[in-house]
Amino acid sequence: ALRAQLDRVASRQLLEQQFMQRKMVELVERQEQLTRQQSRLSPVLERADELRADGRIIPIPSPRPEIRAGVSSEKLGLPAVASAYSPPAEKAQVPWPLRPGYGEAGAGDETEAQVLSAIDRSLDDLEADQFARISSLTETAYQTTEAISAALNAAGIPVSSDYGAEPAGGPLLAAVGGLPFDERVRELDEALDRLEKVKRTAHRIPIDNPLPGAAVTSSFGIRSDPIIGRPAHHSGVDFRAEYGAPVRATGSGTVVKAGWNGGYGRMVEIDHGDGITTRYAHLSKIMVEVGARVEKGGIVGRVGSSGRSTGPHLHYEVRRKGRAVNPLTFISAGRRIQRYL
Repeated sequence: ALRAQLDRVASRQLLEQQFMQRKMVELVERQEQLTRQQSRLSPVLERADELRADGRIIPIPSPRPEIRAGVSSEKLGLPAVASAYSPPAEKAQVPWPLRPGYGEAGAGDETEAQVLSAIDRSLDDLEADQFARISSLTETAYQTTEAISAALNAAGIPVSSDYGAEPAGGPLLAAVGGLPFDERVRELDEALDRLEKVKRTAHRIPIDNPLPGAAVTSSFGIRSDPIIGRPAHHSGVDFRAEYGAPVRATGSGTVVKAGWNGGYGRMVEIDHGDGITTRYAHLSKIMVEVGARVEKGGIVGRVGSSGRSTGPHLHYEVRRKGRAVNPLTFISAGRRIQRYL
């Protein structure tokens, strides 16, 4: 009877050891899967951070410790696991999710099964966090793209789509089961592509203020001409400023004119593409040359009173296909989306 009892105990111990071995192998495989997912996700998260698709700083997990730090593989009958589990040097790692306090005094009374169960739950939490970050960033990228596109469309600047001519859409859902990790990352990548494209358009289009903080002294449209006193069309907006104040490009583009231009006096004209140009007139000094590439915010000249002018100010125009349009429409759009850029 004693021998039969010992056999039962030995069999039970053997089964428990085999279970622990299988569980350890499963945890190692899950850990490797999360490491591969993190390696795939890290570049996309860094790109999202560069595009400021999320206000938070993207954390890059630190390398995980060896498995010996949490569970003795020798106790589990797995002497080769720790050495085979050494992380590659050039790979983004997910930290081994040890519970707080494990290994400290008073924390060693747990069974191996309890330790592995806690690690399994921690791995679940890590994976859930990865999926939550992907979902949050994807939604934020969509919302930011929509906000920028809406502001540009309101200013009469259509933002083209790369998704075909027919209007269609809907959430990305798996045909069977849950959406795979790679598909979620690919959706985030595509959302970031659209966000990057619309931001490039916003940086190129003249939506900034050429003289931030300066007062508008004369608006776009019909006004009483300041020299002859008769009603006349004003093709731009006048900003009051001190003589010599820096005038900044309201969008990136190429200088197509830089010199004296009749009643405009000293004038700079920039081509922003898509038939949109801007003019900066009555300058006292021109600081760019024809053919130069100018970035948004770059100084193109200094405020003056050259040409047909009654005092120091900037005459600023926006033209679409050669026709003057109200610059304040563009500046208003820029104010709406400034926080997204």
